[in-house]
Amino acid sequence: MNTLLRTRFLLVAALSAAVPQALLAQTRPNAALVTTPTAGTMPLSLQQAISYAVQNKPSLLSTRLGEATAAAKVGEIKSAGLPQVNVAATVSDNFKLQKSLVDFSALGGGSSATPLTAADIAAAQSGQTVNIKPITLPSTPQPPSAFAFGLQYAGNASASVSQLLFDGAYLIGLKAAKVYTELAQKQTQQAEIDVVEQVSKAYYSTLVARSRLALLARNVQRLDTVLFQTNQTFKAGFAEKLDVDRLRVQRNNLVVEQQKAQRLTELSVALLKFQMGLPQQQAVQLTDSLGAAVVDAGALRQRLGAASLTNGGAGLDAVPTAPVAPGQTDVAAQNRLDQQNALSGGRPIAALGALNYNNRIEFSTLETQQALAGLDLRNRQAGAYPRLVLTGAYGFTGSAKTPGDLFAFRGPDSRNSNGFANQNWFGFGNVGLSLQVPVFDGFRRKYLVQQSRLQQQTIEKGFETLKQSIDLQDAQSRTTLINALDVLDNQKANLDLATDVARVTRIKFNAGVGSNLEVITAETDLRSAQTNYYGAIYDVLVAKVDRDKATGELFNQVKK
Repeated sequence: MNTLLRTRFLLVAALSAAVPQALLAQTRPNAALVTTPTAGTMPLSLQQAISYAVQNKPSLLSTRLGEATAAAKVGEIKSAGLPQVNVAATVSDNFKLQKSLVDFSALGGGSSATPLTAADIAAAQSGQTVNIKPITLPSTPQPPSAFAFGLQYAGNASASVSQLLFDGAYLIGLKAAKVYTELAQKQTQQAEIDVVEQVSKAYYSTLVARSRLALLARNVQRLDTVLFQTNQTFKAGFAEKLDVDRLRVQRNNLVVEQQKAQRLTELSVALLKFQMGLPQQQAVQLTDSLGAAVVDAGALRQRLGAASLTNGGAGLDAVPTAPVAPGQTDVAAQNRLDQQNALSGGRPIAALGALNYNNRIEFSTLETQQALAGLDLRNRQAGAYPRLVLTGAYGFTGSAKTPGDLFAFRGPDSRNSNGFANQNWFGFGNVGLSLQVPVFDGFRRKYLVQQSRLQQQTIEKGFETLKQSIDLQDAQSRTTLINALDVLDNQKANLDLATDVARVTRIKFNAGVGSNLEVITAETDLRSAQTNYYGAIYDVLVAKVDRDKATGELFNQVKK
């Protein structure tokens, strides 16, 4: 496998945000570990990179703004139960007054008259007292007449207050407010996990690229030494020019590969800065080493209950093993056991009972959504309850023929020049209870409740789907990690062999019993083994993170 192709593969894998990444043994970012940008070079450990990203990653800050929005939404819901006070003032110019038809004949009888007869006149002339009584004449029918009420200019100023006394939907909304806040917090938790994965992946990719670059530099130095010795041997007449040319070609190719690796390392550092939300202009110095990040394969195998390629140890007493014949390891027995478990659809005995669905943030989020769905159902059912509101208002209303007269604000004690009352503003006030009892809404509430019940059933089905998905991820991550550990063991053995072959080949060549072609072939095989070994290390780190995510351990680490 071409060494440069392997390096490119590692970098492309680091650029993919879909592959989960995290620390092998990380804790929740501590504020004390957050590193701020400096004018010089920023020392950066993996923990510091994660802490900085959690505090400064723009996408995560946007998620936290969503959490703050949820808190504001909760405040909006609670405000409906507080007193509602409103103050209003209006002034209007009724340039054309509204008229109404009024039947004035219905307000009373016809006109009145005082009848006077000749007998009454004669009695009065004779000195007698005459009682004259007015009589009402029959009214003459009149059609209704148009009559305008009010004056041209009118004003109104009032203050009203209302207090919700009882509303079933509001009471349930208060309970849902806390659950809604928890949902927003869990969404932020999910975003934090994603950031930890991305930063860890970029950091590991940079460590691998940097270590391989240092190894290439040592290979160039070693090849320069061989080239110098071969050239000196050629000048002494004990080697051919073809041997020197072959080494020069090999060195040129190695230098070009080194230059490409240098650019890929710089690109991986830029990716790390991007995942952290760190400005690209800021210089960084990674303080962690790849050796410190390499996992303990034996401890992992014990946790997984898997056999080792080298010693065949399963690592856990709970894993049954077949009797081992003299000179035979239990690798075959363990492999048969794992194969039987896989074919039967079950997990290995060592993994049984280790998976806790509640450790997965997705499962916890779905539980919160289920609680919200239940409260939504109760809220729609509460729409059938009556609603009681206490109301009150107090204000003033006035009218006048001119604007100046309207804004005179004359009260009940005001008098005109003739001593007559000329009040133009009058007060009013009221207090009462408003009771609203829903009777029939065209079955709207019935269908809303039906929708809520169906939503609850959908979420319940989602639990089964999620559990199956988590079980599958658990099995896949376990298999992938075991395979990666096996490949790492194999690549480590190949690297040791290739190193020893290259060493012996150089000794033979220097002693004059080996060919230059053997040296070049051995060096090529060594570089290929080195690249494969670093690729295997990166694959184990990624597989370990996938395993942590599948079992929910990454979620627990972020919560700490």
